[in-house]
Formats: sequence, C-alpha cells, structure tokens
Amino acid sequence: MRDDLSIHFAVVGAGLAGSLLAVYLAGQGHRVDVYERRADPRVAPPDEGRSINLGLSARGIGALRKAGLWDAVRTHTVPMRGRYVHPREGRPFFHPYGRDPGEILHSIRRDALSRTLVEHAEKLQGVRFFFGTPVTAIDRDAPSFRAGGETVTPDVIVGADGAFSAVRAELLRGRPADFRQEFLPWGYKELHLPYTERLEALHVWPGDQGLMVAHPNVDGSLTCTLFMDHHDLARPDLAAFVKSVLPAADLPDLAGQLARNPVGHLVTVRTSKWHEDGRAVLIGDACHAVYPFYGQGMNSAFEDCVVLAECVEARPDDLGAAFAAYQRRRKPHTDVLADLSADNFLELRDRLRSPLHLARKQVDTVLSRLLPDMWRPLYTMVSHTTMPYGEALRRARKQDRIVRAGGMTAAVGLAAALLWRRDRRHPK
Repeated sequence: MRDDLSIHFAVVGAGLAGSLLAVYLAGQGHRVDVYERRADPRVAPPDEGRSINLGLSARGIGALRKAGLWDAVRTHTVPMRGRYVHPREGRPFFHPYGRDPGEILHSIRRDALSRTLVEHAEKLQGVRFFFGTPVTAIDRDAPSFRAGGETVTPDVIVGADGAFSAVRAELLRGRPADFRQEFLPWGYKELHLPYTERLEALHVWPGDQGLMVAHPNVDGSLTCTLFMDHHDLARPDLAAFVKSVLPAADLPDLAGQLARNPVGHLVTVRTSKWHEDGRAVLIGDACHAVYPFYGQGMNSAFEDCVVLAECVEARPDDLGAAFAAYQRRRKPHTDVLADLSADNFLELRDRLRSPLHLARKQVDTVLSRLLPDMWRPLYTMVSHTTMPYGEALRRARKQDRIVRAGGMTAAVGLAAALLWRRDRRHPK
C-alpha cells in the first residue's frame, strides 16, 4: 500500500476482536494503536468467575487462518465433537454436532486466546498496545479522545469496547439512530469441575429453572456456566436449590464456588448506526452483542474483522464508503444471529428434553446423510460453515416447510429406509 494511503487507526478495546483487527489492519500497512483500560492479559491473572469459555467454530477458525494464527491458537484448544446431555432423569446421552468427523467445535479459555492474539499482534510493525489506559472524552467529529493524560487524534476510532461501548454512545449522541438493548431475565455464574469422564464434548445439564453448560479445558477440567433467573441466583439457599433443580450436576464445593463468583448479565445489543463518515466504526459486541447460547458471539466478531479489513482494503481512499459497505454486508446477518441466539436458549433449556424435538433433529441427521449436497441442519450451517446467517436461516425454514408438508414421521421413515438401502448397496 502507498504511504499516502496508510491510515492511523485507534482501536478502543484490546479484547478478542480488537486484537485480531489490529493484525488485519497492520497486514495492510496501517498504523494501529490499541487502548485497553484493563491490565495486559499476558501478565494479569485470569478474570476468574466472569468468563464464559469459548467455542471456536468454522467462522472464527477461518478468520484465524487468514491471519496466520490458527496453528498457534489450536494448541490451546480441546475439540468438542457434540453435546453430552445430562438429563434430570435417565442416563446421559451424546449427540454429535454433525455427520462428518470434521464438524466439531474447539473449546478454548478466553484468557488463553486473548494472550495469543496480543502476543502476535504486538510483534507486527505499526502495532502498539496501551494497557491500563482508559479512553475518555471521545469526539466522533475530530476524531479524538483522551488517553493516558494526552489527547489522541487518529484518522479513525474503532469501537471494540464491548456491549456497553463508550464509542457507540458517542456515535449515537444526538443522532436519529435506532438502538435496542435487551437483558435476559437470567444471569450466570462460572463454576469449575476438576475432572470429567467425557472430555471432547460440550456438557449440558438442562432444566426448567436452571441450565448449566460446560466446556472442556486442556487440563481435563470443565469450565461450567450456570444460568438461572436473577431472583434465584440471589437466593440464600442457592447451593441447595441448584442441587434440586440440576441433580445430575455434581460439583465440588458448590456452595463455596457460588459464594465466591459474581453474577454475570446477558444482553443483546442492536444499533442502526455502525459508523460515522469514515472517522469511526464499531465491531463485535459494540454493535451486535448476542446471548451466548449459539456460541457465535466471538465467531461473529472475528467475521467482522475479516469483512471490515476487506472493505478498508478495497476503498482506503474513501473510508466512509468502506464502512458503509461493511455495515451493509454484516448487519442483516448479525440481526438474524441475535434471534437465533435467543431461540437457542430455549433449545438448550427445554427442547433437549423433548422426544418430539429430538425426533425432528433425527430427521435432519438422516436427510443430511442421505442428501449431503441438498440438506443441512440449521446448526450445521451456522456453526460448521461460513454461510451468512440470514441465508442459513432461509434454507432451514425451507427445509422445515418440506418436513411439515410431508409429515415428520413419514419423513423419518422414508429417509431412514432410503439411507438403509443406500448403505446396503454401497457398504463402506
């Protein structure tokens, strides 16, 4: 890139999206300064009790591959080949994520991923990190802000500062822009299970009044996330209540863990304004925070980095047009993701215990094996491809109409029979 098109980006927020975006922009020859109010994750202790472990899927992995980071990140991950469901009654059962062995997720601790991204980004020419440096007095028109006792005047401010973004607040100030913030009545607490017999799976304990999911760690432990109504999380007898609601979840020192770890909040954010005339732009949770129940928040934020970098590379001479193109490409699909994430809360809490719902899942499994080029479950399209979320939902709804028109029982029987005949004719 020519020197006169090198742009000075100031990224507010050195979280996962902000750090990865720095890698992409530096690769195009831009200058990138990243400001973070928290301490350097490479030297600070992990923020225990507040982090939901992450599941890297095809979108996040693809973004890391393009940045040349997947090999470094992969060493910190554990494959999750499906859900291992612990029902209130009956034996636990395993449900694979997909029909192909490669259709898996990769569990990673947030602090491990953050350290890897920062370490790689800081080695790149033109990238600087300023930890322990809050950003204040943001001015979208200059653009400028105060950091470390100085006034910073970059070419572009990037808001990568999360669901309660200060950069977004400045972009919306005094402007006729739509903004919606929805809190789930349920909150969460992080818990720890030292050992599990089935490591390569996402563990799920479903229940009407509580839900717990657990991601495996490289040391063989599980990082568990307990979701409950905020009123219940404030109960004085919380440990006894958890045991009554989720009797299959047997954690050591449950009362102590519940007392020590804080309550986290779950929020969805939608805003109609993602950028300001080539001077400021938002990524990740700052413009589209979602509930964690589809495991796509981080993966979607990484897709933002890819698309934003592509748009900047295509129009470095007109950042207003570049940022507008970025929003057009991303917003319709992140809005769909918000709806899918809310719906998947009901899936994990309620539907995994429904025989009818499990039968419907079996329809998708059988038909996807029989017609791999024509039929894919919605979860597969969302988690194991990079198909835009809106397109995945459109295809899934079309498939649902086909199943309803033919009758689910008939569809299961016909698909199973055809699959059996195919396997008889073409044994593996």
